[in-house]
Amino acid sequence: MTVLSVNVNKIAVLRNSRGGNEPDVVRAARACLDAGAHGITVHPRPDARHIREDDVHALAALTRAHAVEFNLEGNPFAPPRPGYPGFLALCEQVRPAQATLVPDDDGQLTSDHGFDFARDGARLRPLVGQLHDLGCRVSLFANADIEPGAAGIEHAAATGADRIELYTGPFADAWVDSSAEPMLRRFAAIARLAGAAGLGVNAGHDLNQANLGAFLRAVPEVLEVSIGHALIGEALYGGLAATVRGYLTILGADPGR
Repeated sequence: MTVLSVNVNKIAVLRNSRGGNEPDVVRAARACLDAGAHGITVHPRPDARHIREDDVHALAALTRAHAVEFNLEGNPFAPPRPGYPGFLALCEQVRPAQATLVPDDDGQLTSDHGFDFARDGARLRPLVGQLHDLGCRVSLFANADIEPGAAGIEHAAATGADRIELYTGPFADAWVDSSAEPMLRRFAAIARLAGAAGLGVNAGHDLNQANLGAFLRAVPEVLEVSIGHALIGEALYGGLAATVRGYLTILGADPGR
């Protein structure tokens, strides 16, 4: 079964736009878990535009108390700065169940591309080893155009990572244009290749209640979806708990957990 990890970055964006502590990121994450979500994801950025270092610690404590997965995303090559100790330092402090490595930079609005594994593999390999030593499962953000061969799955597997996360933005765009079938075939092929190379498959970016079912029917190998922007947006209309339960229904999970 595919599991749901809710990304609560957008709750922090709303809080930070006004200052203070409302809406409360931890309270929102707890509501998601109480509704049956299988885990919580955050992507703290060096500029602390949404999730802050203190949020990471508080959410780590929450997920431990609920015995669910905490997925920490970030760029392992971004240097530390005041208020951001660096991605590996955060992982060492909170020991997330999963560390998802993403090659974003400071000015990037959202994570919209994956690693070039042929180019970045040698730099990623020792970092993957360090994260494994901390007890973290490691996932690497991957482009939709990743191919087998010189720049593809084999190089990702050679880093020692456990999973790749498929960047599904191009699929979501194609879904809106009613032209998703070629993209679904591509993702299905990538997932099969990843499995053959010993890599698990996660997915995330612009997945929502309208397109998620079709994606998972085409790519049943997906172990975990990380969904934030769409889920929080839908929750403005339907409520947070009801929206989480809607996603769980699509996943075939028990929303009464």
